[in-house]
Amino acid sequence: MRPTSVAGAVARFVLAGLAAVAVLVVGTLLVLRELGHRQAIRDARELTVLAGQGIVEPELTAGVLTGDPAALATLDRLVQERVLGERVARVKIWTRAGRIVYSDEPSLIGDRYELGAEEAEILTTGGSHAELSDLDRPENRTERELGDVYEVYARVRGPGGEPLLFETYQRASALVTTGRDVWLPFAAVVLSGLVLLWLVQVPLAWRLARNLRRTQLEREALLVKAVEASADERRRIAGDLHDGVVQDLAGLSYGLSAAADRAPPDTPPDLTDSLRRGAALSRDAIRRLRALLVEIHPPNLRSAGLEAALADLLAPLRAQDVATTLVVDDALAIDTETELLLFRAASEAVRNVQKHARARSVSVRVERTGERVRLEVTDDGAGVADEERARRRTEGHVGLSLLDELAAAAGGRLQVRSAPGSGTTFSMELPAP
Repeated sequence: MRPTSVAGAVARFVLAGLAAVAVLVVGTLLVLRELGHRQAIRDARELTVLAGQGIVEPELTAGVLTGDPAALATLDRLVQERVLGERVARVKIWTRAGRIVYSDEPSLIGDRYELGAEEAEILTTGGSHAELSDLDRPENRTERELGDVYEVYARVRGPGGEPLLFETYQRASALVTTGRDVWLPFAAVVLSGLVLLWLVQVPLAWRLARNLRRTQLEREALLVKAVEASADERRRIAGDLHDGVVQDLAGLSYGLSAAADRAPPDTPPDLTDSLRRGAALSRDAIRRLRALLVEIHPPNLRSAGLEAALADLLAPLRAQDVATTLVVDDALAIDTETELLLFRAASEAVRNVQKHARARSVSVRVERTGERVRLEVTDDGAGVADEERARRRTEGHVGLSLLDELAAAAGGRLQVRSAPGSGTTFSMELPAP
């Protein structure tokens, strides 16, 4: 693929890290807030136990249970001074029968209501319990003006040792404040740590992205050099074959033909036929060598263009009675590098058709669509399964793999679609300059 800018890669990393930090912060805050809420509930229960057993219980007299005004006034003064405040808004003391023997709201004293299962259990086993108050219940009618409150219960003992239910109504806002005081310092520490970790990773990400970019550029430079070296070597080999072996074979063909034509009349026919067969075989070898030279290094790619080079590439197939179709877009307008890459891709595809496909027809199309140029080579041959292509690759047939890398480095892609008995479609798309 085309090299990604260091700034772009780091920006994406920073944004991804920021999103991760935000998710962690939100999750941490939710957990800490829940922990703070639970701690606030525990504090509310402990406050109720301490107020009930430590402050109110010693002042519970028989007069309180019988409704004596003086005893109730004494207890009320104690509750007003030492229990009620910004946090505790209401106090009630219940008997097991559900009668309110004391409340800082005098209108409730003497009322009877059925106790719930939690309240009855606390009277029996002790302990404490807290829950959000249901203000629609009749016994909570005087607390409706207080807003959201928590009912907190604890067991106390009357003057005769009988169990009584001590109840406080604590403002929900006070519990929220208590919970916030618990979790907020931890949240600040966690948030600072996460942000610091995120900030520390930014320069590391910058250095890593810069090293990766350098490595990517070096890899692409090496790939370009390898391609150039391959092209130079192909050019050298093609020149040596053309100027050496091909010329020698051409001379041999002319010599054999001339010898057959100038043979004396009494020359045995078998010898003359052998000379003519040798000349024909030499010419056939020249044709095959020239087809090979076209594959190795097309001499007319720059001079005659891509279409002529592709026509030469298909010539050996036509000589084998394979129907060929070549369509090249007239408005192709591509540079030399793209042209050469397309030709190499077509060479690899046609070579595979010759070696493996056993096709009766081959079609080559090169067309431009917008900012893309596309090569497609289609045959009606035997086709090949994906597993077979993978096996050939492991055996060292890396032509397609190299083309795939070249296409990716140029910003394009290579695709092969094939199935046994259904032919093969080879396509390459590249950005058109």
